[in-house]
Amino acid sequence: MSSHVTIDQRDLSYDARAQQAALPVTIHYRDGGTEPSVLVMTPGQMELYAIQLERAIALRKTAQEATYR
Repeated sequence: MSSHVTIDQRDLSYDARAQQAALPVTIHYRDGGTEPSVLVMTPGQMELYAIQLERAIALRKTAQEATYR
């Protein structure tokens, strides 16, 4: 059974014909094993995740600024 997934530090690929992006990830299992895979995203998912990541980055920046005051 898997425990979590991490994003690999490699570039994603985009298939214009299929209109999908593929982001390399690693699946981590509860027994300590791992397996490479890809997260396939539609255009709508790419836009949604871009917005969510921008929000997370802004929240992180706000938290860091509050810590240094």
